[in-house]
Amino acid sequence: MSSTPLADTDSAAPLPGGSAASTPAFSPLYQQIKGLILQSLQHGEWKPGEAIPSEMDLAARFRVSQGTVRKAIDELAAENLVTRRQGKGTFVATHAERHVQYRFLKLQPDVGDANDEGPAQRSVLECRRQRASAEIARALMLRSGDPVILARRILAFSGEPTILEDIWLPGQTFKGLTGERLAQYQGPTYAMFEIDFGVRMVRAEEKIRAVLPDAAQAQALGVSEQTPLLSVERLAFTYNDVPMELRRGLYRTDTHHYRNELS
Repeated sequence: MSSTPLADTDSAAPLPGGSAASTPAFSPLYQQIKGLILQSLQHGEWKPGEAIPSEMDLAARFRVSQGTVRKAIDELAAENLVTRRQGKGTFVATHAERHVQYRFLKLQPDVGDANDEGPAQRSVLECRRQRASAEIARALMLRSGDPVILARRILAFSGEPTILEDIWLPGQTFKGLTGERLAQYQGPTYAMFEIDFGVRMVRAEEKIRAVLPDAAQAQALGVSEQTPLLSVERLAFTYNDVPMELRRGLYRTDTHHYRNELS
């Protein structure tokens, strides 16, 4: 990562090495520092769960004030990309941490919460490589026909099948992923993606609608074809808004509900 000195001002020139086509002509200095830190995260300089350099060290590295670095890290922390630990420093956020394990799972039990209920029991129905359709390729920013991995699985809570989901992943990035590997990993799936494939999902977009299942879907979830289900389509991104997963799930809501917090 570049250590070219930057003018320590709130209105500064483009990032070192930036171009007019990819970088705004002007941006606040702390945003430029944030961008440089994001580059290091994307390139794996600091792995999920690892500490990043102190604000003082980063300030020396970029030759800016510590306050500028702090403002950049404030934004990264607000976006759940790093976490601060009192007296210990700042760490790359990871899905292996208990308090973020359910960040992208919005389905909550009607009684208690997800932490009380514990992790889902996962049954992998299939996991195979195939060529991306035009629709899947467009979502994952691939070319039509590029290899993707399709995994289909059921998530059960308290022994009750609750979610049926299909997951598409870029084949090159997740080369070596198998159904056995998915089934055997005991922690959160996104934590496995971090540890085994170096991919951290940092944000997601979802589309939600009510649907009726077809015969196969109804059988997999143990419901009738007249049972309304919640269809949730999620596109998850890694750093710098690179799409890395398309997930389509059917959720039973007879014992659970979809819960989101807005602010």
